[in-house]
Parts: sequence; structure tokens; C-alpha cells
Amino acid sequence: MSEQKASIKKVFRTIVWPRRWALLIGLLLIVVGRLSGLIVPASVQYLIDDAIEKDNAVMFRLIIILVVGAVIIQATTSFLLTRLLGIEAHRVIAKLRVEVQKKVLSLPVSFFDKNKSGTLVRRVMSDVDGIRNIVGTGLVQMIGGSITSLVTLVLLINISPKLALFVLVPVILVGLLFLKAFSYIRPIFKKRREVNASVQGRLTETLGGIRIIKGYDAEEQELNVFTEGVNTIFSFVKKSMTAQALVTSGTTFLLGITMAGIMWVGGTMIIDGDLTKGEFISFALFLGYLIAPIIQMSNIGTQLTDAFSGLDRVEELMNTPSESDDTVRTVKLSKINGHLRFKDVSFTYEEGKEVLKNINFEAEPGSVVALVGTSGAGKSTIAGLVATHLTPDSGIVSIDDQDLSNATLSSYRSQLGMVMQDDFLFEGSIRENILFSKPDASEEDLLAAVEAAYVNEFTDRFDDGLDTIVGERGVKLSGGQRQRVSIARAILADPRILILDEATSSLDVESEVLIQQSLENLISGRTTIVIAHRLSTIRKANQILVVEQGEIIERGTHDELIKKEGKYYDLFTLQAKI
Repeated sequence: MSEQKASIKKVFRTIVWPRRWALLIGLLLIVVGRLSGLIVPASVQYLIDDAIEKDNAVMFRLIIILVVGAVIIQATTSFLLTRLLGIEAHRVIAKLRVEVQKKVLSLPVSFFDKNKSGTLVRRVMSDVDGIRNIVGTGLVQMIGGSITSLVTLVLLINISPKLALFVLVPVILVGLLFLKAFSYIRPIFKKRREVNASVQGRLTETLGGIRIIKGYDAEEQELNVFTEGVNTIFSFVKKSMTAQALVTSGTTFLLGITMAGIMWVGGTMIIDGDLTKGEFISFALFLGYLIAPIIQMSNIGTQLTDAFSGLDRVEELMNTPSESDDTVRTVKLSKINGHLRFKDVSFTYEEGKEVLKNINFEAEPGSVVALVGTSGAGKSTIAGLVATHLTPDSGIVSIDDQDLSNATLSSYRSQLGMVMQDDFLFEGSIRENILFSKPDASEEDLLAAVEAAYVNEFTDRFDDGLDTIVGERGVKLSGGQRQRVSIARAILADPRILILDEATSSLDVESEVLIQQSLENLISGRTTIVIAHRLSTIRKANQILVVEQGEIIERGTHDELIKKEGKYYDLFTLQAKI
């Protein structure tokens, strides 16, 4: 409960308080609107007892004019309230979505390895939606409803204290019922959002991997996983709706008994002459104005509970340490030469399971270092350390004798290029995907990168050329075409440090012949780390490191390692036979 209170306090401090003037104006509008609404039941008593019973035409007209004026005020305040707070709420939602997405983009790669993309999409797009019930009309309606109920209760007491007593007791009981229900519902809402996000994450993966699913005839398997998740969501929905139904039915029962009691007591008082007909009808109408805000507050309270549970999840994300939170990274790198060095570098993903053990090597500026070895040996981890996606547990990774763990990420990564085994293309045109690395590049530089990577070899055959839409993740292009677009993107970036992770793995023989020359153009003058299983592609590397079980067991040029007839020789001759 203390965590919930702290969460609510933070929401009010960071979201509500900065917009206090808009909310105060909104509260004023809703109070004016609600109080003007009380004119209708208040006028009924005078309409019946003074105007109609006493045949007073002047009073009759005045009452009608007053009621019409009250209706106009209600309509005007309702419009202004929606215009003011409704739009402000969506402005805040848009701003918070940008802030959450900014936070997501600042998180380390390891965070994305542990969280589904669909889950994060829900954090950004759905979990912040509840703000419209806090900054929007929801909160002020709840406060305004409370004020209206109190004013109405005073008016009911003024008409008949005896009848008002029948109202006060059930109202208190309903209030206690609400408090109990909300404390029960809130954790359910939070858990429901978590499960919902997980199911959406799996659904995103399913749609992204539809070819694999169909290829292995796994539709039923995926449907079973989805069904289990949906049923879990349903179980939480059932619990929350049951609690809401109990509140609603309990409220209806209490207020229904109250109405029956008022009819009995009020009717008796009219017969005894202690209450006029106008007073009784006015009391009954006022009672409606008392009950309506209470029921409305019940619905708004549920919405606010759901909103706070969503914002709790947003808060969890916003409190996750960002890459930029590292206070040690203060050195801003100027243009680097590319002297890369690993000194006694060790790294673990899980405590007690060392992935790299005392890695030592140097790469001179403009040289090519190739990493070879079996899967899981630690090659990609070394590349991840070079890319600053990972930070060593011990030892130093340096560039031009500057420890990379002290360098600002932006100043280093702006001089880093990567071509991955399954490089990502965004939905859009080929041109847009190449320009992604340097949006302000000239047309001349763009075309030079296109030619260097032999992208024009296939785009010249397309009707739309470079403006051809590639589809989601580049699905409309072949593997080799996607890889050439990725290489063109890296060429355009003109990096000082380059990482090639299986850069030719998706290429057929014809494409590989075309691409080898473009890769030579790309790596020329750049310090390059190459990960390759196809050893024929790294013969010209200045240094080849054979990595096994997190250690460098061999190093040298291709010819030197062949002469040693060690692990590299075995791998190379095995591939040559294949």
C-alpha cells in the first residue's frame, strides 16, 4: 500500500501539479455546470407549490427562463471542459509517449535481449493512455462529483432532515464499499496489463515469424500458446469485472432500499402535512443528483485505478538505468585513428559463467582482424564489446589508448559502422534505408555508396529504382539484396571502426563475387573486425584470431595458421572438403 501511495504522490507531483491551473479551471467549470444543474430540481418545489398551485404566471415564466439559462450554462461548461482538459490530456499523452520511447531507445542492448518488443510497444502506446483520466475530465469529474454530492446533501437536509438521514447512511456504506473494492482491483489491473503485454509481445513475434511457423506446420502450437495467454487475461478480467459488478450491484441495492424508505417516509409525511408535494418531488430529484455522481465516481474510480496501474509499469521502465546513466562516460572522442586494443578482457552474461577469459589483441589503424571459431565460442561477444553494446567485467577495451568505458557513447558510435548477419531494413524505400546512417548525405555520396555496394546491379531492374519499397524488414528483397543495401548504408556512414558479422552469409555465389570487391572498398582504411564462418572470405585479413571457449587459442595470418596445422587448419580443410 505504501508503494501505491508513493506512486500516486509522484503522479500528482510530476503530471497533475504542473497542470494545476488547467485542472483548477476545469474544476471550476464542472462545479459551475453541476451547480447550475441543481437549479432544475430546486425550481420544481417552487414551480408546483408557488407557481402552479397559486396560479402565479409571472413566477412560472421566471422559473422556465431560469431553467433554460441553467441548461445553457451546463452545455457551455461541458463544451469548455472537454475542449480544455480533453485536448490537454492527449497533449500530455503524446509528450509522455515520446519521453517513454526516448527512454526505451536509451536502454542497453541487454535490456532488449530480456524483453519482448511487443511488450515494449504496449508500454509506449497503451500504458500511458490512462493519463486522460487523470489530466483529462476524469479526475475533475470525480472531485466535482464529490462537491456536487456534498452540496446536494446539504440541500436535502434543508428540505427534510428526517428524509436526509435515510440517504446519509447508505451513502457512507457505498463509500466504504468503493474504497475496499479499489484496493482489491488495482493489483488485478496491474497484473492484467503485464499479461496482456506479454501476449501482445508473443503475437508480434508470431506475425514476424509467420514463414517459420508455416514452414514447420506449427500454427496449432502457436495458437495454443496464444489461447493460454488470452485465457489468463480473461481470468483477470473476470476477477476485476466481478469486483466491479459487486460494487455496482451493492450500490444499486443500497440506493434502491433508500428510495423505498424515502417513498414510505415521504408519503407518510405528506399525508401528515409535514411535507408538501413540491418538496417531496424536489427531494426525489435532488436524490437523483446525489446518486448520479456517486455512480459516476464508481466508474471513474475504476478508470483511475487502471490508469495508475499502467503508470506504475511506465514508472518501472523509466527507472531502468540507461546507457547514458553511466557517470564514468565523460570523455568525448574527437576523430579517431582506429587503434583498437583488448587488454586482459573478461566478460560474463551470468555470474559464474565466463564467456571471455583474458582476451588480449591489438588491431592497428586500417587493419582487418578476423574472428573464427565454433558457435558460442565468444566471437559475437568480442564484437559486442567493440560496439560498446557490452562493457567488460575486467580488463580494458581501448581505442587510440582511450578506455572505451570512459568515452561518451555518441562520440564513439558516430564513428562506428556495422553490417550484421541478418541486418535490419526498415519498411520504406531502398533510398531511405541507405540514408538511415547519414540522412543529410548528398545525392552524389548516396549514388557512390550504391555503386560501391553494387546495389544498382538490382535496383536498375526495378521500375522505381532506389525508391522501391522493401516491405517489413526488407521482405521484398532477397537475402543478398538486403545485405548489399546494408553494406551501402555502412559505406555512406564512412565509419572509422567497422564490424562485419557474417556479412556475406546471406549471399549466393554470384552475389558474393559482386560483394567481395565492395567489401574491400568498405574496409579500406578502416579498422575492421570480421566474424566469419566461411573462412575463404578472410584470407586477406591482417590477423586471424581463433576463439574457443572464450579464449584465443591461435593467432596469425591465413598462411601462418595453415602452416601450424592447428584448429584453424582443421576448420579450413573441413570447409574445403565440403
